[in-house]
Amino acid sequence: MRSSLALTATAGLVAVALTGCASAPTPDASPGRSSELVTVSGDFGDEPQVEFPTPLAPQETQCSEVIAGDGELLADGQQAMVGLAVYNGRTGDEIQVAGFGDEDPVPVVAGRGGLPGIAKGLSCASEGSRVTVVVPPADAFGEQGNPSLGIEADDSLVLVIDVHETFLTRANGAVRLSRDGFPAVVLAPDGRPGITVPKTEAPTTETAQVEVLKAGSGPVVESGDRVVVHYTGVTWDDNEVFDSSWENGVPATFVVSDGDDSEVIPGFADAVIGQKVGSQVGVIVPPSEGYGDQAAGRIPPGSTLFFVIDILGVV
Repeated sequence: MRSSLALTATAGLVAVALTGCASAPTPDASPGRSSELVTVSGDFGDEPQVEFPTPLAPQETQCSEVIAGDGELLADGQQAMVGLAVYNGRTGDEIQVAGFGDEDPVPVVAGRGGLPGIAKGLSCASEGSRVTVVVPPADAFGEQGNPSLGIEADDSLVLVIDVHETFLTRANGAVRLSRDGFPAVVLAPDGRPGITVPKTEAPTTETAQVEVLKAGSGPVVESGDRVVVHYTGVTWDDNEVFDSSWENGVPATFVVSDGDDSEVIPGFADAVIGQKVGSQVGVIVPPSEGYGDQAAGRIPPGSTLFFVIDILGVV
């Protein structure tokens, strides 16, 4: 891939900081009579054995913790890798089971996309937890149902979610000052970067210039790793944003490599490989390490680019 920044994995059914303190996440659902009627057995990570009386008709989305997790609840916009089992609350039929046992976990982003009931259920979970969630039709498929999944009008759903792994919502490393002449980066309270490129000619070097804006302390990213990142990219000449995962509302996930299997341009990969999770880097990417003399979307031919990249995790 060289015509767009990255191939981003998605799942269905699924610097200088401005002052501001993020509050701890709060759940959007709580235990109730319906969620406590769901019996779940089996070890965390293994496909659960699930029993509940039918029909189950909750009036609101409810969530009960079956296995306690570690740390804070999932925050809005936070990516996680989960096992997900979904059942029809009226009939008890299995709809979907994925991400358990030897299967790869399913990537989800809390509070973004999918059904409202799943978003509310994820807000009750933390890394290492197993939760049961019961979802009324209003937070599921409503009056339309979903015939392709065997869900009729006004059917409820029952979910069991194992949260295998969570990723940072923003870089959390120690702040470092960048050198004179480097683009200025100012962060909003949620971590979204604002970028000001100097009103000077773009550097003429043939290799990417990387500055560590926040020094993380997590694992080192190696060539060939699949990483989770937030990023914003601007063109040097006009300081215009051409792509941003922050604007898309979800982190991006892709392979960074110094070989042909890289899913991003060379300058972007070079900026991330060798850095630690939790770091934020700024990188000036010359045309030779970007898109060269070819236009790419909103990027004119021969453009020098600048990215701010938060390294949130390695899948």
